[in-house]
Amino acid sequence: MNKEDICFMSALEMGAKIKSQELSSLEITEAIIERIEKVNPVINAFCTPTFEIARDMAKKADEMVRKGEEIGPLHGIPTSIKDLMQTKGIKTTYGSILYKDFIPEIDDVAVQRLKSAGCVILGKTNTPDFGHIALTINKLFGETKNPWDIEKNSGGSSGGAAAAVGSGLGPLALGSDGGGSIRVPSSCCGVYGLKTTYGRIPSYPRIGIHFTSMDHYGPIVNYVKDAALMLNVMKGYHPADNNSFPDDGIDYWQKKRPNFN
Repeated sequence: MNKEDICFMSALEMGAKIKSQELSSLEITEAIIERIEKVNPVINAFCTPTFEIARDMAKKADEMVRKGEEIGPLHGIPTSIKDLMQTKGIKTTYGSILYKDFIPEIDDVAVQRLKSAGCVILGKTNTPDFGHIALTINKLFGETKNPWDIEKNSGGSSGGAAAAVGSGLGPLALGSDGGGSIRVPSSCCGVYGLKTTYGRIPSYPRIGIHFTSMDHYGPIVNYVKDAALMLNVMKGYHPADNNSFPDDGIDYWQKKRPNFN
C-alpha cells in the first residue's frame, strides 16, 4: 500500500488497521502530513497546521492500542477542524484579522467530543471572515483553491475543510452550515457534506457576531459511512447549549433505531 492509498482511505478502514496494528496512527498521520506539505501550498486548505500536536496525539493513540486499552470509535484518525470552532491551545481566527492572535482556553463541545472519540487533530482549515460568504477567501490567509481546478474557488464557508478532504489531506473534517456552508463547498470539491438538524450537534462557545440560530455543525468526508461515524460521536445534548437536544438513540452507522413501542 503506497502513501497516496493511505491518504484516500476511509476513516472506517483506517480505524480497523490501527486497531489490528496493521498500520499505526503515526504512520497514517505522517503520510497525510507529507501530503499536506506537498499540496497545501497550492490549494491553501489548512490555515493553521498543527503537525507536532498531531504526531503527539498519534503516538499516544498507538500506545493505547499496544497496551490493549479501551479506545474510541475514531481512535487515531487524522481530523481537521474549521477555523470557526474554538480549539484549546490552537489559534482560532474565524478567518478575521480581528482574531489573528486569538488562542482559546477551551475546546468547542464538538471538538472535545471528537478528541474524546480518539481523533488526531491535524489543524484548522480556512474559512472566510466569520463564515459569512459562500467562497473561502480572507485577508488573513488568502483564497482556498478547488482541488479539481485551482483556477476556481473551493466554495464556502467550509471551503478549507472540503478542499482538504477532497485532496486527501485527512479523511474527516468538521464544518458548519448556516446558509450552505457545508453543502456548497462539498459540492464544489466533490466530497460528502452533511448539514445536520439544528441542535443535533451542540455548539459552544460561540462568538457574538457568529451565527446563532442558523449555525449547524456537520461532517465533511470522502465516504458517507464516515459521516455516520462522526455524527455518532458529536450528537447529543450539552448543558452549555440550550438549543441542543438529547441523543436520539440512533446509531447512524449501524442504522439501529430506538423502539418506541
